[in-house]
Amino acid sequence: MSKQHNCDVLIIGSGAAGLTLALHLAKNADVIVLSKGPINEGSTFYAQGGIAAVFDENDSIDSHVQDTLIAGAGICEEDVVRFTAENAKACLEWLIEQGVEFDQEQDSSGDAKYHLTREGGHSHRRILHSADATGQAVQETLSSRIKQHNRIRVFERYNAIDLISHEQTVNHDQNGEKACVGAYIWNRNSEKVETIHARKTILATGGASKVYQYTSNPDVASGDGVAMAWRAGCRVANMEFNQFHPTCLYHPDAGTFLLTEALRGEGAILRRPNGSRFMPEFDERAELAPRDIVARAIDYEMKRLGADCMYLDISHKPADFIKQHFPTIYQKTMSLGIDMTKQPIPVVPAAHYTCGGVMIDKHGRTDVDNLYAIGEVAYTGLHGANRMASNSLLECLVFARAAASDIANHLKTPQKYLKLPKWDESRVTDSDEEVVIQHNWHELRLFMWDYVGIVRTTKRLERALHRVELLQREIDEYYQNFRVSNNLLELRNLVQVAELIIKSALLRKESRGLHYTLDYPELSPSSGNTVLSPDESDQAHISDKK
Repeated sequence: MSKQHNCDVLIIGSGAAGLTLALHLAKNADVIVLSKGPINEGSTFYAQGGIAAVFDENDSIDSHVQDTLIAGAGICEEDVVRFTAENAKACLEWLIEQGVEFDQEQDSSGDAKYHLTREGGHSHRRILHSADATGQAVQETLSSRIKQHNRIRVFERYNAIDLISHEQTVNHDQNGEKACVGAYIWNRNSEKVETIHARKTILATGGASKVYQYTSNPDVASGDGVAMAWRAGCRVANMEFNQFHPTCLYHPDAGTFLLTEALRGEGAILRRPNGSRFMPEFDERAELAPRDIVARAIDYEMKRLGADCMYLDISHKPADFIKQHFPTIYQKTMSLGIDMTKQPIPVVPAAHYTCGGVMIDKHGRTDVDNLYAIGEVAYTGLHGANRMASNSLLECLVFARAAASDIANHLKTPQKYLKLPKWDESRVTDSDEEVVIQHNWHELRLFMWDYVGIVRTTKRLERALHRVELLQREIDEYYQNFRVSNNLLELRNLVQVAELIIKSALLRKESRGLHYTLDYPELSPSSGNTVLSPDESDQAHISDKK
């Protein structure tokens, strides 16, 4: 018999957004946090650079807003950008209260102040950081605080399969509107499907960069939240804007190791294999240009020269400075035989961040009642066509706090728990063809990299759409006939997200930010958000997301 769990709030995802929300709600609600792997295994843990906020008296919120708007290539929603920048300092102060230790230095009077670094797109130093492992400091601090709350249960090694709507329960919604009442979940420990009934469900599942062959993200970044929300009836926006981080370590034993943008903020230079510098030829901001420009420049030089990689060089800085500010990177590169104090580091771009996502308002609410989305899974309007460095963890904190306030207000009215429909696997069998999933998995990630990568064409996108539609039919048939597994669930979600990315890219007849197509290399004079709806025909370039 399948097990049903009940709670006030179900949070699917255990990164900065999910854990921040859980801590804000734990005083007044019973919370379940669902984590696909161990609680710390997510993109937050691997974030190196830091979190943007105005702490310097010479900086301003207006400047943070303008920098974000410029990086977003003209389609950020300015009210959302300002809302985020205005709430940044308070959210950082809350993190500090939780115990996150950001790097400090002495000012001219000998007093301690936070060390602020600068990254691409920022006109001021405004990045608070914990050496070069800020995400790890945030994740471990929040995880440790979570364990102190007796009203928060953490389910580790659980996959969310699908959301359960009101229409699927014995109690139909009188108005015919969709309302989320929980989720089917797969217990990876027992390999059994269970249910969770929740008054409010929040998607905090992160991004979808695992849809690409090369990514800086951990394995759990498989677009689960976007796919589940789409199947539940939510609109998505701007899925064509996939950010490729310009500098991932290029080495056969490096895995998916990111080289933080703070390296370039502290003076690192990008060089060709012959040692010549190239970024000033592409942008007057050189290495401090926004990520889309830097990634395209590296991609262009690699293709032009037939080179496997470019090189990031900070060896002109004092060795002690490098070791102090970038200890994690120094240790990693040394373990691979690269001494970054004396030689340049080989780098390549890799899929890093999903700028689009599930459409929400400023409270995190989606199109489906009782369903919220926060963090990378969501489209807020903050990032536009290109996310500026160190605004991602900030977005998690700001929208988690905003969602917590809205959810708390709605939990004041008591409500009985429903009995949810059980998972039906009476007609499925165990698969003896796991190799089929592996083949489909590799095919998807390869053609997404080749056809829907940093530089695109209409022909490549149409070819990718044809391939993804064939894959969808195969996977749907497989899903109907065999018991679920982690690889099957992730592949099903990634194929759905791939289709949304491709269709969004085909709709945008211009090059803007992270979407660059050789067929439409110029900016369109009038543009907006690419919105897809599961209930209607595709809609393109709708400026007002409301």
